[in-house]
Amino acid sequence: MDDLFKPDYAGPGLAGVDEVGRGPLAGDVVAAAVILDPQRPIAGLRDSKKLSARRREELAALIREHALAWSIARASVAEIDQLNILQASLLAMHRAVQGLVPQPQYVLVDGNRLPRWNYASEPVIKGDDRVPAIAAASILAKVQRDGELQALEQQYPGYGFAAHKGYPTAAHLQALRELGVTPVHRRSFAPVKKLLSGA
Repeated sequence: MDDLFKPDYAGPGLAGVDEVGRGPLAGDVVAAAVILDPQRPIAGLRDSKKLSARRREELAALIREHALAWSIARASVAEIDQLNILQASLLAMHRAVQGLVPQPQYVLVDGNRLPRWNYASEPVIKGDDRVPAIAAASILAKVQRDGELQALEQQYPGYGFAAHKGYPTAAHLQALRELGVTPVHRRSFAPVKKLLSGA
């Protein structure tokens, strides 16, 4: 991790970016960008998938309180179907960074791809477990999206969104077959596409 924090980028000008929700069959893809305050470090930041839901909520509250800047953005189900999930994820990350005030001097992005933008930046493989600012973004995005899927549970009862968060579990696929496709399902994703085609 230390090698990533070049002297010019170790301060308040560094943003970390991550997204969640590339794999699910339903819901938006959500991205977050965070500029941490070096004077107010947050202990315990790591890949959101390796934290309990309760711990993510606790850390998300600390990030919102202590970070110099944070932003959450998304690409909609319609945009996912129009662009494809990779491009929609990059778009969500671009929007998240654009939402930061102040704007960052340098951006570290989780993964191996960068959005098309003018920011000085680099991708970091497994960045959500190596770079605190990316871990913070991962946590904010995960908490945001999980909350939205819990809300979809109320809107579309019977699909189990609160449990599987839109991922293609056996229970979700069974609900799709029995209850049909909702407006929040991604029609370009193979299991949904197959159902719609009657195959």
